[in-house]
Amino acid sequence: MAAITEIPTDVDSVHDNVIAGGIEKSLMPDSKPEIESDLKPKSEPEFDQMKKLVAMFKKLNPEAKEFFPSYKKNNHSLSSDEFVISKKPSAEEFDGDNKKDGFNRRRRNGVGYNQGRRVRLTGRASKAQREDSIRRTVYVSDIDQSVTEEVLAGLFSGCGQVVDCRICGDPNSVLRFAFVEFSDDQGARAALSLGGTMIGYYPVRVLPSKTAILPVNPTFLPRSEDEREMCTRTIYCTNVDKNATEDDVKIFFESACGEVTRIRLLGDQMHSTRIAFVEFAMAESAVAALNCSGIVLGSQPIRVSPSKTPVRSRVTRPPSTN
Repeated sequence: MAAITEIPTDVDSVHDNVIAGGIEKSLMPDSKPEIESDLKPKSEPEFDQMKKLVAMFKKLNPEAKEFFPSYKKNNHSLSSDEFVISKKPSAEEFDGDNKKDGFNRRRRNGVGYNQGRRVRLTGRASKAQREDSIRRTVYVSDIDQSVTEEVLAGLFSGCGQVVDCRICGDPNSVLRFAFVEFSDDQGARAALSLGGTMIGYYPVRVLPSKTAILPVNPTFLPRSEDEREMCTRTIYCTNVDKNATEDDVKIFFESACGEVTRIRLLGDQMHSTRIAFVEFAMAESAVAALNCSGIVLGSQPIRVSPSKTPVRSRVTRPPSTN
């Protein structure tokens, strides 16, 4: 029977035997010096495989602690693979009646419960409202510069109750577009028949709208009966010459319409035109000002429409104490 050679278990021994095997052989008394080519493996693949084995053995850590599953542990410490079942809190685990009452109160009030469901319901309701608003809105294009929102709303009022009308577009372009929203979708369907109607100098195009009208910022809307009355005396003026001042706008409207009690000019030199809110002393003056659309103020023909917001007094900030 062939003798069984004992395989060393020590990593360093394996490493030394593999690497220094040729050296030990060369140091034997009866051995002849070997040339370098005799010390190498017979083929390159064998040499590469030997290097991989040496590298793998060197990575082993013989001093590492042995792993024991959690069910074999005698102590009560938790392990990473241990499944923990938490028991229901008992009355003794609460610090007094106040915490127990607070816990029960939160459960009764629903705090922390079904919050995600409420958000989803709100999102669905908002989407449904937006889709309903789109069905009740038409898109109107090729609108003449001289046409105001009041004139456009008056044209479509024959199809149904108009709840909102918004003219949009570049003030310097010849034609603009608008969105007209009705109280029901029947009015929107009837409005499609007005395509080709002449308003000003151009026939308008009417199509179903793909978007809803963006609502006016609620903070700008009238907050009281007094402010609603102010809106009846206020106009919204666009395409105002950027070089015009508040005095220029005031003189223009007072000479043509009547006494101006308040004015607010918005914009800066970065934009080609500005906008203005003009409040008159009498509602009749505001109605007369609507006829000023198309009249040149400075170097631009202005556009005038009824204002949806009042002109509020500027709030004076208290001086800084720093």
